[in-house]
Amino acid sequence: MTYDVIVIGLGGMGSAAAYRLAQRGKRVLGLERFTPAHALGSSHGGSRITRQAYFEDPAYVPLLLRAHEMWDQIERDSGERIFHRVGGIIVGDPDSGAITGSRASVEQFGLRHELLDASRIRERFPALRPEPDEIGLYEPGAGFVVPETSVQAHLALARRAGADLRFEEPVTHWEPGRVTTTRGSYEAGHVVLCPGPWAPELLGDLRIPFEIERQVQFYFTPDETLAGHPIYIWDRGTGFYGFPEHDGAVKVAFHHGGEICTPETIDRTVHAHEVEAIANATRSPMPGLAGTFQRAATCMYTNTADRHFVLARHPEHDDVTVACGFSGHGFKFVPVVGEILADLTIDGATRHPVALFDPARLRGGA
Repeated sequence: MTYDVIVIGLGGMGSAAAYRLAQRGKRVLGLERFTPAHALGSSHGGSRITRQAYFEDPAYVPLLLRAHEMWDQIERDSGERIFHRVGGIIVGDPDSGAITGSRASVEQFGLRHELLDASRIRERFPALRPEPDEIGLYEPGAGFVVPETSVQAHLALARRAGADLRFEEPVTHWEPGRVTTTRGSYEAGHVVLCPGPWAPELLGDLRIPFEIERQVQFYFTPDETLAGHPIYIWDRGTGFYGFPEHDGAVKVAFHHGGEICTPETIDRTVHAHEVEAIANATRSPMPGLAGTFQRAATCMYTNTADRHFVLARHPEHDDVTVACGFSGHGFKFVPVVGEILADLTIDGATRHPVALFDPARLRGGA
């Protein structure tokens, strides 16, 4: 059978792309090397922060506004709870990059927020213990999404729309119009690649130096409750981020700074010194957080040099679209990335602002 589109990789981005393409009437084949919603890539761990006060670049905010609308729609259509709006706070020195960047985004787009001094932070959120000169930017519309539920919901909706989804079928080779796996060969008018940390393997022809980074997600039983607290990002020292209690644990992690690896060489064992490091980092700003260690899990960031995404038609193949290099901050964009991939695949363009994600910037303009 010849398909209209083959989607390679059915994690966060690929599952959303398969759904949006099938929803628009395309004959879609989705291929995934592992089982649905697996824990061996980048779309797992029980929670991912979503926010619109985006210190990374205000250019992301229009995409986040659309993504928040689409999370609601995905929940209605799937019947699954994915987005938990618990609010979010970014804490740091007033001149820190996270604070100044977030303020730029909220002021440019008129986003709801509050600026809190240290005493107000402690009053509102007792588990947080800022230094006297630190401030917080609180965003009531922030929260977290559950990545596994998102993937499962998008896959179910894609199947409902007629997509042919195949799992435990690794891709061994692709070229425009044809994809070969361990089980066979398939033809399609267009190929969409959402390879996650397998980008260096499957997208070597992009000539982009992707860097795969091992990350650890830590889960604790806290010494004091974080129920009712927002998600939090601390821009102090090495910095860390985390979540209120969910599914019997609080989750906390460092953002970047992990070992460079590949999907084949990643160390899946979490070591005692790593647990000690996160406990030490949180001891002053959140002394009740790292009470009793429960468990930890590894995942991978696929980083670009500037930490912005790659989301575009392939520069050398007009019938190939790519989505990769999400650099540890991409999951909150999942539904709108699915929409963008469907636009680019079908129409060759999208109404969404994607100039920031042109791979030419990383290829020396090649």
